Amino acid sequence: MKTVIITGANGNLGVATAKKFLDEGYIVVAIDGKDDHLEFALNNTNFEFHSIDLTNEEKTAEFIKSTVTRHGKIDAALMLVGGFAMGTVNDTNGADILKQFSLNFETAYFVAQPLHKHMQENGYGRLVFIGARPAINPAQGKALVAYALTKSLLFKLAEFINEENKGTNVVASVVVPSTIDTAINRKSMPDVNPADWVKPEQLADILEFICSEKGSVIREPVYKVYNNA
Repeated sequence: MKTVIITGANGNLGVATAKKFLDEGYIVVAIDGKDDHLEFALNNTNFEFHSIDLTNEEKTAEFIKSTVTRHGKIDAALMLVGGFAMGTVNDTNGADILKQFSLNFETAYFVAQPLHKHMQENGYGRLVFIGARPAINPAQGKALVAYALTKSLLFKLAEFINEENKGTNVVASVVVPSTIDTAINRKSMPDVNPADWVKPEQLADILEFICSEKGSVIREPVYKVYNNA
């Protein structure tokens, strides 16, 4: 039985992803600040929930170490935590960038870094990051400078991990969604057709594919999940 760590598990994408991986027989180690959207899983013996401050490197490292000790092997980690902020260069100061850096990069890096060594030792692992289209599209990124800059670091991190692990079965992937079909996005963009967006369940299917045997031969992947948005 495989074990997956899912950060941001209580969000829209996290909930859909936790459901998908439980349905596929994984042990799911979920991390978030709250678990109020995860009631469906709380009594599942293959599910555990932890409230961890992922911006704290020491506490996160301790948690990863204890999780490895408890389960023996972590097969995959899905770093779904992140934050969003508007702002052009003129509107964005250093504090804005540091806040987004903490939310979008540190929360991923502090999980991936200790797991990377663990996965190398085991000869297998999947590290999955959630990118953002503004990070690779300057036309969009110019109005989201702090967000786009810090999300762009995840692409470079995945490249470094994949370069270091060429010829092995440790792979980093970046999934780049367009607009995710959520209640909040529908409310904030009432004039946009949500059929053009991406459903959380569709993204969850892709995340599971990345970690599955079917996806095992793929290397250095960036998945652009845009639909028609």
